[in-house]
Amino acid sequence: MRKNYRVVIALLLFFAGMLNYLDRAALSVMAPLIKSDLHINDAEMGILFSCFFIGYCAFCFLGGWAADRFGPRRVYAWAAGVWSLFCGATALVTGFAHLLIVRMLFGIGEGPMGTTTNKSIANWFPKNETGRAVGFTNAGQPLGAAIAAPVVGLVGLHYGWRIAFVVIALLGFIWVACWLWLFRDKPEDHPRVGAAERELIGRHRPATQAAVTPQQDRHSLWRYVFSLPVLGVASAFFCFNYIQYFFLSWLPSYLTDFQHLDIKSMSIIGVLPWLGATVGFLGGGIVSDMLFRRTQNFLLSRKLVIFVGLAVAALCVLLTAWSKDVVSAVALITLASVFAYMTPQACWSLLQDIVPAGRIGTAGGFVHLLANLAGILSPGITGFLIQYGGGYHTAFLLASALALAGMLLLALLVRQKGVNTLRALATS
Repeated sequence: MRKNYRVVIALLLFFAGMLNYLDRAALSVMAPLIKSDLHINDAEMGILFSCFFIGYCAFCFLGGWAADRFGPRRVYAWAAGVWSLFCGATALVTGFAHLLIVRMLFGIGEGPMGTTTNKSIANWFPKNETGRAVGFTNAGQPLGAAIAAPVVGLVGLHYGWRIAFVVIALLGFIWVACWLWLFRDKPEDHPRVGAAERELIGRHRPATQAAVTPQQDRHSLWRYVFSLPVLGVASAFFCFNYIQYFFLSWLPSYLTDFQHLDIKSMSIIGVLPWLGATVGFLGGGIVSDMLFRRTQNFLLSRKLVIFVGLAVAALCVLLTAWSKDVVSAVALITLASVFAYMTPQACWSLLQDIVPAGRIGTAGGFVHLLANLAGILSPGITGFLIQYGGGYHTAFLLASALALAGMLLLALLVRQKGVNTLRALATS
């Protein structure tokens, strides 16, 4: 393993993403039981889904800054510990207000996950592997959501929804122990990494054209985060996230309330879109790296994957709005997931090439903050649309329109000239 220790790093990040989304999806899977037990309606459930992202968004940015300042090892350990603690605390809630507070604190813990993962990949993987690395590590996220349906659903049915949250929390604490044991902030800090691997990673790290620390960079971080290319990546990411959080929060309720499946059937059929999302994460990373090798144009290869992914997802989500039977609806949602989930790893790896290495955590945190405002908006808007504004039909139409908007903003804001200007800042 001394020749390729970064495989261990990729596996750690993969399981972190899987546990993160297993935790996050548990509430949506258990929503039918929780709504009945705590007397919560659809509009209130939408608020609960959304309030998670209030703390989450703030700590996307703060977590990215902390990863640059203190290193991903410490930041990730604290983050996973906090989110596991409040996942377990969900088992103790007694009503809407109590659950609202726990979900906000839970979101604070999960906030640093995406940016700290990206910082870890920037430190540990050469540039020509970043697409596959981001794709593989992030593939754990939809896989966690896929596992949530049968595991959380069946545990909840047999032992109660409160026990399901306790079990997931224990898994999180086990991961923290493994992370502290096996991970170091950089390959050169780890005794198990061989000299050849350290040299390979150091020579081909992303953003090597500006591998300066934040203290050495004369330009304010705001000059990077408010640049058009970074805002363009954030816009595309936001539009993808709107679809993601729509599915993550409301797919189980859609299958039970609109398609009239029982919880056991939903727990099995609900796996399919998330397996499709896992394929999209892995496939998007492989395709984007393949395009880069053929074109030697990092910007084009990433933008093309994002553009195609959002376009197909928009079409499938649009068609789902008119789908009446469960087979066609699940097939369309699964296909939408395959293509939609090709986009986030392309966004992350694109950001690594746009922003200098010393600013990748902070800039990534800012992008993640803006993108995850969709987490506040999507579940809440969907809940009110279901309760008062035309139902799931209107919710699907809005999600499709936003995917098209993401394509347009990506094309307008992320251009080679703007990227070149941003790169030149760090060396001036």
